[in-house]
Amino acid sequence: MRGLERKWWTLIVVCTAVFMLLLDITVVNVALPSIQRDLHASFSQLQWVVDAYALALATLVLTAGSLSDLIGRRLVFSLGLAVFAGASAACGASPSAGFLIGARAAQGLGGAIMFATSLALIANAFHGRERGFAFGIWGATIGAAAAIGPLVGGLLTEGLGWRWIFYVNVPIGALAVVGSMLKLDESRDPARGRVDLFGTAALTGTLFLLVYGLLQGNGKGWSSATIVGCLAGAAVLFAAFVLLELANRDPMLDIRLFAGSGFLGAQLGAFAVSAAMFSIFLYLTLYLQNVLGYGPLGAGARFLPLSLAAFVVAAVAGNLTSRVPVWALLGVGLAVCGVSLLLMAQVKTGSHWTVLLAGFVVGGIGIGIVNPTLATVAVGVVPPERSGMASGTNNTFRQVGIATGIAAFGALFESRISAHLTSALGHDPGHGVVAGVASGSFPPAFAEPAREAFVNGLHSLLFAAAIVAFVGAALSAFLLRGFEAHGTSAQARPAPSAEG
Repeated sequence: MRGLERKWWTLIVVCTAVFMLLLDITVVNVALPSIQRDLHASFSQLQWVVDAYALALATLVLTAGSLSDLIGRRLVFSLGLAVFAGASAACGASPSAGFLIGARAAQGLGGAIMFATSLALIANAFHGRERGFAFGIWGATIGAAAAIGPLVGGLLTEGLGWRWIFYVNVPIGALAVVGSMLKLDESRDPARGRVDLFGTAALTGTLFLLVYGLLQGNGKGWSSATIVGCLAGAAVLFAAFVLLELANRDPMLDIRLFAGSGFLGAQLGAFAVSAAMFSIFLYLTLYLQNVLGYGPLGAGARFLPLSLAAFVVAAVAGNLTSRVPVWALLGVGLAVCGVSLLLMAQVKTGSHWTVLLAGFVVGGIGIGIVNPTLATVAVGVVPPERSGMASGTNNTFRQVGIATGIAAFGALFESRISAHLTSALGHDPGHGVVAGVASGSFPPAFAEPAREAFVNGLHSLLFAAAIVAFVGAALSAFLLRGFEAHGTSAQARPAPSAEG
């Protein structure tokens, strides 16, 4: 009976932690305008509030998994919980935007540690059919966090203030730490090699320089020494990362896996859905609150059709992966996401929010098809002994898609706003004004042209995101044509094109 109790405690504690860390990805978006006003944050700083968390998750989730295998999954998981709870308290107490960005990075570190160890803890506690049930609960927890995140963020921000979207994590995290130390069994894999510190450092540097260059390009000038140096440095560090991983006996990421077309297709699909859909939510939130005038709760409620559609469709699509080729599901899902973005692009300055409704519902359907398909194909296109690395890599590509999508679309957004204002006003308004308009601050002297410029920029973003979704659909479907799902894994058909 004691063993039964401990395994169910494992599921409760792990799902609570995963729910908390994934909720923090979505709740922050609806609080951004309030954060901007309270901390006097610039447009670039608002982007960093989201990107700091995503970058930490992207770069550290693979390393955290290796570390937990070596020194103990329960110990590392508990450490991640403690870091996450402490960083959440720091986020809530932030006196400035810069402090909040640093605290968000620390929060992402804790989140990466928790997320990387969550499945391993469940797999160690459950066996046979019960393991499948436990994984199903884990997946439903992720879906629930995504579904109610915007509404929870709106309720907390409007009812108690934006700081409480972070403070609420502290008591939950503290209880989860106690529960993990008392109720979870320790497990490790001593056969695993050393933690790949040099690879982690190279990947972290690559993504930081790339995102920084994209976020600061419009302000500092794309030909400035700072931006050119950042982008060139990112390229050099990425090359170093590839060489390090190829030379490492125990790499954080086995680069040779990308020689398989199925593995590459799975990562492109993960990147495409995050870049095209999830990075756009930041800009849609700014539109709903700053252009249409909704409060945090009102804006969060408007995302419910998308979230609920994704939640419902995911339950159905998860059962289709054993009957429909995964290349078709992933391709169709991403294409549906692209269509949804084109539908959202019908917005105008004076539009009612319902203009977005069709796009939100269709987008939820697309996300609902893509997510369970990616979960299946991510680990099914590699040998079983590589499944942990493959799953971590897929999560990394998801977070990289969010981080680089926000940065790249932000650069396009500011560029289109600048062009529209220059045309409307007859002169260049300057980067400070453009960045202010992008974050929703419309100068009274030309408020209407500023709103029109904002919506014009949003149109460009939505069309660009649609292109990313359609290209991702085509490439992922093509690369995965040699694979089909069997049960809970995707396996190669005996065809020459299965591995490229």
